[in-house]
Amino acid sequence: MASSPRDYGPLFWALIGATFLGFLGMGTVLPQMAPHVRHDLGGSDRTVGFVIGVFSFVALGGRFFSGPLADNRGRKVSFLTGLVSCGLAGAAYLLPIGIPGAYLGRVLQGFGEACLYTGAAAWAIELGGVERSGQTLGYVSTGIWGGISAGPVVGHWLGSFERAAMMQVVTAVVAFVVLWRVPEAYRPSDHPPRRHWFPQSLIKPGFAIGFVNVHYPVITGFLILHLASHGNSGAAAFSAYAGFILVSRFFLGGLPDRIHPSITFFGGIACMAVGLVVIASGPGPVVAIGAAALLGFGFSFPWSSIAGTVLRRTPANEHGTVVGVLSAFYDLFVGMSSFAAGTVSEHYGYAAAFIMAAASLLAAAVMGMVVFFRKTPDIAAAPREEYAETCEP
Repeated sequence: MASSPRDYGPLFWALIGATFLGFLGMGTVLPQMAPHVRHDLGGSDRTVGFVIGVFSFVALGGRFFSGPLADNRGRKVSFLTGLVSCGLAGAAYLLPIGIPGAYLGRVLQGFGEACLYTGAAAWAIELGGVERSGQTLGYVSTGIWGGISAGPVVGHWLGSFERAAMMQVVTAVVAFVVLWRVPEAYRPSDHPPRRHWFPQSLIKPGFAIGFVNVHYPVITGFLILHLASHGNSGAAAFSAYAGFILVSRFFLGGLPDRIHPSITFFGGIACMAVGLVVIASGPGPVVAIGAAALLGFGFSFPWSSIAGTVLRRTPANEHGTVVGVLSAFYDLFVGMSSFAAGTVSEHYGYAAAFIMAAASLLAAAVMGMVVFFRKTPDIAAAPREEYAETCEP
Protein backbone atom coordinates (compact mmCIF):
# COMPACT_ATOMS: atom_id res chain seq x y z
CA MET A 1 0.00 0.00 0.00
CA ALA A 2 1.35 3.46 -0.91
CA SER A 3 2.40 5.84 1.85
CA SER A 4 1.62 9.54 1.56
CA PRO A 5 3.72 12.34 3.04
CA ARG A 6 1.13 12.65 5.80
CA ASP A 7 2.04 9.14 6.99
CA TYR A 8 5.43 10.48 8.10
CA GLY A 9 5.42 12.31 11.42
CA PRO A 10 6.68 15.82 12.29
CA LEU A 11 9.98 14.44 13.58
CA PHE A 12 10.70 12.96 10.17
CA TRP A 13 9.96 16.22 8.37
CA ALA A 14 12.10 18.13 10.85
CA LEU A 15 14.93 15.82 9.80
CA ILE A 16 14.24 16.45 6.10
CA GLY A 17 14.07 20.19 6.77
CA ALA A 18 17.45 20.11 8.52
CA THR A 19 18.86 18.17 5.55
CA PHE A 20 17.51 20.81 3.19
CA LEU A 21 19.12 23.60 5.22
CA GLY A 22 22.47 21.82 5.33
CA PHE A 23 22.60 21.42 1.56
CA LEU A 24 21.13 24.87 0.96
CA GLY A 25 24.25 26.32 2.56
CA MET A 26 26.49 24.21 0.31
CA GLY A 27 24.51 25.15 -2.78
CA THR A 28 24.71 28.84 -1.91
CA VAL A 29 28.52 28.84 -1.82
CA LEU A 30 29.52 26.36 -4.54
CA PRO A 31 28.60 28.33 -7.71
CA GLN A 32 30.64 31.30 -6.47
CA MET A 33 33.67 29.28 -5.38
CA ALA A 34 35.52 29.27 -8.71
CA PRO A 35 35.12 33.04 -9.37
CA HIS A 36 36.14 33.73 -5.75
CA VAL A 37 39.34 31.69 -6.00
CA ARG A 38 40.17 32.95 -9.50
CA HIS A 39 39.40 36.66 -9.15
CA ASP A 40 39.20 37.56 -5.46
CA LEU A 41 42.12 35.40 -4.31
CA GLY A 42 44.17 35.53 -7.51
CA GLY A 43 44.40 31.78 -7.98
CA SER A 44 45.12 30.05 -11.28
CA ASP A 45 42.72 27.82 -13.19
CA ARG A 46 44.71 24.86 -11.87
CA THR A 47 44.20 26.10 -8.32
CA VAL A 48 40.48 26.40 -8.96
CA GLY A 49 40.40 22.76 -10.05
CA PHE A 50 42.33 21.60 -7.01
CA VAL A 51 40.18 23.60 -4.58
CA ILE A 52 36.98 22.27 -6.10
CA GLY A 53 38.30 18.71 -6.40
CA VAL A 54 39.67 18.27 -2.89
CA PHE A 55 36.08 18.07 -1.67
CA SER A 56 35.46 14.74 -3.40
CA PHE A 57 38.55 13.05 -1.98
CA VAL A 58 37.79 14.19 1.56
CA ALA A 59 34.13 13.19 1.21
CA LEU A 60 35.20 9.76 -0.05
CA GLY A 61 37.41 9.18 2.98
CA GLY A 62 34.80 10.67 5.28
CA ARG A 63 32.24 8.02 4.30
CA PHE A 64 34.29 5.34 6.03
CA PHE A 65 34.32 7.43 9.21
CA SER A 66 30.72 8.63 9.15
CA GLY A 67 29.21 5.14 8.79
CA PRO A 68 30.77 3.63 11.93
CA LEU A 69 30.14 6.94 13.73
CA ALA A 70 26.42 6.71 12.96
CA ASP A 71 26.28 3.05 14.04
CA ASN A 72 28.44 3.27 17.15
CA ARG A 73 27.58 6.76 18.42
CA GLY A 74 24.19 7.41 16.90
CA ARG A 75 22.68 8.86 13.74
CA LYS A 76 22.11 12.18 15.47
CA VAL A 77 25.79 12.47 16.41
CA SER A 78 26.81 11.88 12.80
CA PHE A 79 24.31 14.44 11.47
CA LEU A 80 25.28 17.09 14.05
CA THR A 81 28.97 16.47 13.39
CA GLY A 82 28.31 17.11 9.71
CA LEU A 83 26.46 20.35 10.42
CA VAL A 84 29.23 21.60 12.72
CA SER A 85 31.82 20.86 10.03
CA CYS A 86 29.72 22.61 7.36
CA GLY A 87 29.34 25.64 9.61
CA LEU A 88 33.09 25.73 10.23
CA ALA A 89 33.62 25.47 6.47
CA GLY A 90 31.60 28.65 5.94
CA ALA A 91 33.64 30.38 8.63
CA ALA A 92 36.91 29.15 7.06
CA TYR A 93 35.98 30.80 3.76
CA LEU A 94 35.83 34.13 5.62
CA LEU A 95 39.30 33.84 7.15
CA PRO A 96 41.76 36.45 5.76
CA ILE A 97 44.36 33.83 4.80
CA GLY A 98 43.77 33.62 1.05
CA ILE A 99 43.95 30.32 -0.84
CA PRO A 100 44.62 28.19 2.29
CA GLY A 101 41.25 29.36 3.64
CA ALA A 102 39.53 28.09 0.50
CA TYR A 103 41.27 24.72 0.82
CA LEU A 104 40.41 24.49 4.52
CA GLY A 105 36.78 25.31 3.80
CA ARG A 106 36.52 22.66 1.09
CA VAL A 107 38.13 20.03 3.33
CA LEU A 108 35.69 20.80 6.14
CA GLN A 109 32.87 20.85 3.59
CA GLY A 110 33.74 17.40 2.24
CA PHE A 111 33.95 15.87 5.69
CA GLY A 112 30.76 17.62 6.77
CA GLU A 113 28.80 16.43 3.75
CA ALA A 114 29.89 12.83 4.37
CA CYS A 115 28.72 12.89 8.00
CA LEU A 116 25.58 14.89 7.24
CA TYR A 117 24.28 12.60 4.53
CA THR A 118 25.14 9.36 6.32
CA GLY A 119 23.47 10.53 9.51
CA ALA A 120 20.43 11.89 7.66
CA ALA A 121 19.84 8.76 5.57
CA ALA A 122 20.36 6.27 8.41
CA TRP A 123 18.22 8.33 10.81
CA ALA A 124 15.46 8.79 8.25
CA ILE A 125 15.34 5.01 7.76
CA GLU A 126 14.89 4.62 11.52
CA LEU A 127 12.02 7.12 11.57
CA GLY A 128 10.34 5.99 8.35
CA GLY A 129 10.89 2.26 8.75
CA VAL A 130 13.14 0.01 6.71
CA GLU A 131 10.11 -1.53 5.02
CA ARG A 132 9.58 1.74 3.11
CA SER A 133 13.24 2.68 2.76
CA GLY A 134 12.84 3.52 -0.94
CA GLN A 135 10.32 6.26 -0.27
CA THR A 136 12.24 7.46 2.77
CA LEU A 137 15.48 7.79 0.82
CA GLY A 138 13.49 9.56 -1.90
CA TYR A 139 12.40 12.21 0.60
CA VAL A 140 15.97 12.58 1.86
CA SER A 141 17.13 13.08 -1.72
CA THR A 142 14.39 15.67 -2.19
CA GLY A 143 15.82 17.64 0.71
CA ILE A 144 19.30 17.38 -0.79
CA TRP A 145 18.36 18.30 -4.35
CA GLY A 146 16.01 21.00 -3.13
CA GLY A 147 18.80 22.64 -1.14
CA ILE A 148 21.35 22.32 -3.94
CA SER A 149 18.87 23.70 -6.49
CA ALA A 150 17.76 26.64 -4.36
CA GLY A 151 21.28 27.47 -3.19
CA PRO A 152 22.53 29.17 -6.37
CA VAL A 153 19.41 31.36 -6.46
CA VAL A 154 20.02 32.43 -2.86
CA GLY A 155 23.71 33.00 -3.54
CA HIS A 156 22.94 35.21 -6.55
CA TRP A 157 20.45 37.20 -4.47
CA LEU A 158 23.02 37.70 -1.69
CA GLY A 159 25.40 39.16 -4.23
CA SER A 160 28.86 38.29 -2.85
CA PHE A 161 30.89 35.26 -1.86
CA GLU A 162 31.36 36.53 1.69
CA ARG A 163 27.59 36.80 2.21
CA ALA A 164 27.12 33.33 0.71
CA ALA A 165 29.72 31.92 3.12
CA MET A 166 27.96 33.58 6.03
CA MET A 167 24.69 32.11 4.77
CA GLN A 168 26.26 28.66 4.99
CA VAL A 169 27.15 29.31 8.63
CA VAL A 170 23.61 30.50 9.37
CA THR A 171 21.88 27.54 7.69
CA ALA A 172 24.14 25.08 9.54
CA VAL A 173 23.37 26.74 12.88
CA VAL A 174 19.60 26.81 12.22
CA ALA A 175 19.65 23.15 11.14
CA PHE A 176 21.66 22.26 14.26
CA VAL A 177 19.06 23.95 16.50
CA VAL A 178 16.18 22.21 14.69
CA LEU A 179 17.88 18.83 14.90
CA TRP A 180 18.90 19.22 18.54
CA ARG A 181 15.23 19.04 19.54
CA VAL A 182 14.52 15.88 17.53
CA PRO A 183 14.76 12.80 19.78
CA GLU A 184 16.59 9.74 18.52
CA ALA A 185 15.19 6.30 19.26
CA TYR A 186 18.24 4.40 18.02
CA ARG A 187 20.48 3.29 20.87
CA PRO A 188 23.94 2.09 19.89
CA SER A 189 25.41 -0.83 21.80
CA ASP A 190 27.60 -0.04 24.79
CA HIS A 191 30.06 -2.59 23.42
CA PRO A 192 29.73 -2.46 19.63
CA PRO A 193 31.04 -5.53 17.81
CA ARG A 194 34.22 -5.24 15.83
CA ARG A 195 33.34 -4.70 12.17
CA HIS A 196 35.27 -4.60 8.95
CA TRP A 197 35.66 -1.03 7.75
CA PHE A 198 34.83 -2.24 4.25
CA PRO A 199 32.30 -5.13 4.30
CA GLN A 200 32.80 -7.36 1.26
CA SER A 201 29.04 -7.83 0.93
CA LEU A 202 28.77 -4.20 -0.18
CA ILE A 203 31.20 -4.46 -3.09
CA LYS A 204 28.72 -5.60 -5.74
CA PRO A 205 25.94 -3.16 -4.67
CA GLY A 206 28.58 -0.45 -4.56
CA PHE A 207 29.72 -1.17 -8.10
CA ALA A 208 26.10 -1.15 -9.28
CA ILE A 209 25.61 2.32 -7.79
CA GLY A 210 28.99 3.49 -9.05
CA PHE A 211 28.37 2.55 -12.67
CA VAL A 212 24.94 4.23 -12.58
CA ASN A 213 26.59 7.49 -11.53
CA VAL A 214 29.22 7.57 -14.28
CA HIS A 215 26.79 9.77 -16.20
CA TYR A 216 26.69 12.52 -13.56
CA PRO A 217 29.98 14.32 -14.35
CA VAL A 218 29.19 13.90 -18.05
CA ILE A 219 25.90 15.74 -17.60
CA THR A 220 27.24 18.45 -15.31
CA GLY A 221 30.42 19.00 -17.31
CA PHE A 222 29.48 18.54 -20.94
CA LEU A 223 25.71 18.74 -21.47
CA ILE A 224 25.70 22.49 -22.13
CA LEU A 225 28.85 22.31 -24.26
CA HIS A 226 27.53 19.39 -26.32
CA LEU A 227 24.14 20.95 -27.01
CA ALA A 228 25.57 24.40 -27.78
CA SER A 229 25.84 23.47 -31.46
CA HIS A 230 22.47 21.67 -31.52
CA GLY A 231 20.05 24.45 -30.63
CA ASN A 232 21.81 25.66 -27.48
CA SER A 233 19.28 23.98 -25.17
CA GLY A 234 21.81 22.78 -22.59
CA ALA A 235 20.63 24.97 -19.71
CA ALA A 236 16.97 24.04 -20.23
CA ALA A 237 17.89 20.38 -20.60
CA PHE A 238 19.84 20.39 -17.35
CA SER A 239 16.93 22.05 -15.57
CA ALA A 240 14.63 19.32 -16.90
CA TYR A 241 17.09 16.67 -15.72
CA ALA A 242 17.35 18.09 -12.19
CA GLY A 243 13.65 18.91 -11.98
CA PHE A 244 12.55 15.39 -12.85
CA ILE A 245 14.91 13.95 -10.25
CA LEU A 246 13.44 16.23 -7.60
CA VAL A 247 9.80 15.58 -8.52
CA SER A 248 10.16 11.84 -9.14
CA ARG A 249 11.96 11.16 -5.89
CA PHE A 250 9.32 13.05 -3.93
CA PHE A 251 6.18 11.66 -5.56
CA LEU A 252 7.38 8.27 -6.84
CA GLY A 253 10.12 7.43 -4.35
CA GLY A 254 7.98 4.68 -2.83
CA LEU A 255 7.86 2.55 -5.99
CA PRO A 256 10.81 0.32 -4.95
CA ASP A 257 8.86 -0.46 -1.75
CA ARG A 258 5.60 -1.35 -3.52
CA ILE A 259 6.97 -3.42 -6.38
CA HIS A 260 10.10 -5.54 -6.60
CA PRO A 261 13.05 -3.13 -6.52
CA SER A 262 14.69 -4.93 -9.42
CA ILE A 263 11.89 -3.57 -11.64
CA THR A 264 12.57 0.02 -10.66
CA PHE A 265 16.33 -0.50 -10.88
CA PHE A 266 16.39 -2.02 -14.36
CA GLY A 267 13.55 0.19 -15.57
CA GLY A 268 15.44 3.23 -14.31
CA ILE A 269 18.71 2.39 -16.02
CA ALA A 270 16.82 1.56 -19.24
CA CYS A 271 15.32 5.07 -19.23
CA MET A 272 18.75 6.49 -18.49
CA ALA A 273 20.34 4.61 -21.37
CA VAL A 274 17.73 5.85 -23.84
CA GLY A 275 18.13 9.41 -22.60
CA LEU A 276 21.91 9.34 -22.87
CA VAL A 277 21.94 7.82 -26.36
CA VAL A 278 19.41 10.36 -27.63
CA ILE A 279 21.42 13.24 -26.17
CA ALA A 280 24.60 11.83 -27.72
CA SER A 281 22.95 12.00 -31.16
CA GLY A 282 22.83 15.79 -30.92
CA PRO A 283 19.06 16.36 -31.16
CA GLY A 284 17.18 19.63 -31.40
CA PRO A 285 15.97 21.51 -28.32
CA VAL A 286 12.62 19.76 -27.79
CA VAL A 287 14.00 16.26 -28.11
CA ALA A 288 17.10 17.13 -26.05
CA ILE A 289 15.00 18.50 -23.19
CA GLY A 290 12.74 15.44 -23.32
CA ALA A 291 15.74 13.09 -23.30
CA ALA A 292 17.27 14.90 -20.32
CA ALA A 293 13.94 14.66 -18.49
CA LEU A 294 13.83 10.92 -19.21
CA LEU A 295 17.40 10.60 -17.94
CA GLY A 296 16.50 12.39 -14.71
CA PHE A 297 13.36 10.30 -14.30
CA GLY A 298 15.32 7.07 -14.70
CA PHE A 299 18.07 8.24 -12.35
CA SER A 300 15.48 8.72 -9.60
CA PHE A 301 15.23 4.99 -8.87
CA PRO A 302 18.52 2.99 -8.94
CA TRP A 303 19.98 4.38 -5.71
CA SER A 304 16.91 3.74 -3.57
CA SER A 305 16.34 0.35 -5.23
CA ILE A 306 19.84 -0.88 -4.40
CA ALA A 307 20.20 0.82 -1.01
CA GLY A 308 16.75 -0.27 0.17
CA THR A 309 17.44 -3.87 -0.81
CA VAL A 310 20.76 -3.92 1.05
CA LEU A 311 19.33 -2.16 4.11
CA ARG A 312 16.54 -4.72 4.41
CA ARG A 313 19.18 -7.46 4.51
CA THR A 314 21.27 -5.66 7.14
CA PRO A 315 20.80 -5.32 10.93
CA ALA A 316 19.76 -1.85 12.07
CA ASN A 317 23.04 -1.30 13.92
CA GLU A 318 24.91 -1.50 10.61
CA HIS A 319 22.72 0.82 8.53
CA GLY A 320 25.10 3.75 8.91
CA THR A 321 27.99 1.69 7.57
CA VAL A 322 25.86 0.57 4.60
CA VAL A 323 24.95 4.15 3.70
CA GLY A 324 28.51 5.36 4.17
CA VAL A 325 30.15 2.66 2.04
CA LEU A 326 27.58 2.81 -0.77
CA SER A 327 27.95 6.60 -0.86
CA ALA A 328 31.72 6.15 -1.05
CA PHE A 329 31.28 4.21 -4.28
CA TYR A 330 29.32 7.15 -5.62
CA ASP A 331 32.17 9.54 -4.80
CA LEU A 332 34.77 7.18 -6.24
CA PHE A 333 33.02 6.64 -9.55
CA VAL A 334 32.06 10.28 -9.98
CA GLY A 335 35.67 11.28 -9.42
CA MET A 336 37.11 8.68 -11.80
CA SER A 337 34.52 9.26 -14.49
CA SER A 338 35.16 13.01 -14.36
CA PHE A 339 38.71 12.39 -15.59
CA ALA A 340 37.55 9.72 -18.03
CA ALA A 341 34.84 11.96 -19.50
CA GLY A 342 37.33 14.78 -20.01
CA THR A 343 39.81 12.50 -21.74
CA VAL A 344 37.19 10.86 -23.96
CA SER A 345 35.68 14.23 -24.91
CA GLU A 346 39.07 15.68 -25.80
CA HIS A 347 39.97 12.79 -28.11
CA TYR A 348 36.61 11.72 -29.54
CA GLY A 349 34.16 14.54 -28.95
CA TYR A 350 31.37 15.25 -26.48
CA ALA A 351 29.01 12.65 -27.92
CA ALA A 352 31.50 9.89 -27.08
CA ALA A 353 31.35 10.84 -23.38
CA PHE A 354 27.59 10.31 -23.38
CA ILE A 355 28.00 6.95 -25.11
CA MET A 356 30.58 6.01 -22.46
CA ALA A 357 28.06 6.86 -19.73
CA ALA A 358 25.38 4.79 -21.49
CA ALA A 359 27.76 1.83 -21.83
CA SER A 360 28.54 1.95 -18.11
CA LEU A 361 24.87 1.17 -17.46
CA LEU A 362 25.44 -2.29 -18.95
CA ALA A 363 27.97 -2.94 -16.19
CA ALA A 364 25.48 -1.57 -13.66
CA ALA A 365 22.87 -4.02 -14.98
CA VAL A 366 25.26 -6.98 -14.52
CA MET A 367 26.02 -5.94 -10.94
CA GLY A 368 22.32 -5.36 -10.33
CA MET A 369 21.49 -8.91 -11.37
CA VAL A 370 23.90 -10.22 -8.74
CA VAL A 371 22.40 -7.97 -6.05
CA PHE A 372 18.73 -8.61 -6.70
CA PHE A 373 18.75 -12.28 -7.57
CA ARG A 374 20.91 -13.62 -4.77
CA LYS A 375 18.97 -15.52 -2.14
CA THR A 376 19.37 -13.47 1.02
CA PRO A 377 16.45 -13.08 3.44
CA ASP A 378 15.32 -9.64 4.52
CA ILE A 379 15.70 -8.82 8.19
CA ALA A 380 12.33 -8.01 9.72
CA ALA A 381 11.82 -4.39 10.68
CA ALA A 382 10.68 -3.41 14.15
CA PRO A 383 6.91 -2.91 14.46
CA ARG A 384 5.84 0.63 13.65
CA GLU A 385 3.72 0.95 16.80
CA GLU A 386 6.64 0.09 19.06
CA TYR A 387 8.90 2.56 17.30
CA ALA A 388 6.30 5.30 17.48
CA GLU A 389 6.23 4.98 21.25
CA THR A 390 10.00 5.36 21.51
CA CYS A 391 9.89 8.57 19.46
CA GLU A 392 7.65 10.44 21.86
CA PRO A 393 9.48 13.58 23.06
